Amino acid sequence: MQFFSAFFAKSFLLLSTIFGFLSIAVTEEGFCIAPSIIESNSNAQTLYSKVTNPTLSPSHLQDLPGFTRSVYKSDHALITPESHVFSPLPEWSNTLGAYLVSPAMGAHFVMYIAKMQESSKSGLPPKHVERFVFVVQGLVTLTNVSGICQTLMVDSFAYLPPNSKHHFESYESSTLVVFERRYAYLEDHIPEPIVGSTNQQPLLDTPGEVFQLRKLLPTSLPYDFNIHIMDFQPGEFLNVKEVHYNQHGLLLLEGQGIYRLGDSWYPVEAGDAIWMAPFVPQWYAALGKIPTRYLLYKDVNRNPL
Repeated sequence: MQFFSAFFAKSFLLLSTIFGFLSIAVTEEGFCIAPSIIESNSNAQTLYSKVTNPTLSPSHLQDLPGFTRSVYKSDHALITPESHVFSPLPEWSNTLGAYLVSPAMGAHFVMYIAKMQESSKSGLPPKHVERFVFVVQGLVTLTNVSGICQTLMVDSFAYLPPNSKHHFESYESSTLVVFERRYAYLEDHIPEPIVGSTNQQPLLDTPGEVFQLRKLLPTSLPYDFNIHIMDFQPGEFLNVKEVHYNQHGLLLLEGQGIYRLGDSWYPVEAGDAIWMAPFVPQWYAALGKIPTRYLLYKDVNRNPL
């Protein structure tokens, strides 16, 4: 009897291990095996934990009534986790969202956090609006109009051109950062859908700077914005004191530091979001004991007129 118990226990362990290497997504059409675009030995599930569980979460601030680090000014905003307000996302099922950047503050794009629960599904953006999604927690399945599905894990991303039929589904708790903007059409240039992961993107030269830079979207003309991943070691800082016509939307994924916006200097940490209007002076220095990583939206490839 002990022999059979041990045999079945080992068999169950073997089957669990085998199925652990497969990411299986369910669509309306049935099952599809969607291999992750992140290596199986990565620590994807532990990355960016302070975005979803920030140090200065509301529970840590319960003895400070009325306190928030969030700031809104005409040319910039700092939106910190204790001031997030979540509500159901329009057209999404079983998903709560918090808008961090929107045209209401002067931006020409939206940036929001989407918290998907079990058995949740995304809606479509409005007509002529493009979408970029970055996974900071959990796992989601992207299905396009042809029924082809891909599994996105932490550090994975997807770009969907305007008017492209698609949906994201989650069968566990997952958190996405979503950017959307009305696409600026350019004659004879059509953007293509893109799915990838941060570590697949090459490090780019940054003349005169010390930070590491990856661009998640092509730099070609069909794309009217890009998403940058910027990495700083503790003590590193931007050499250039930027003042330019581009807008930015930023989410700190890891680390902490000081961000200058206009004439103000803000201590910031993982989980903080920033909006930068055109021509606001901006500068960053990384502090603390761990590297800084932030995700940055930037409009590109279009004449400002």
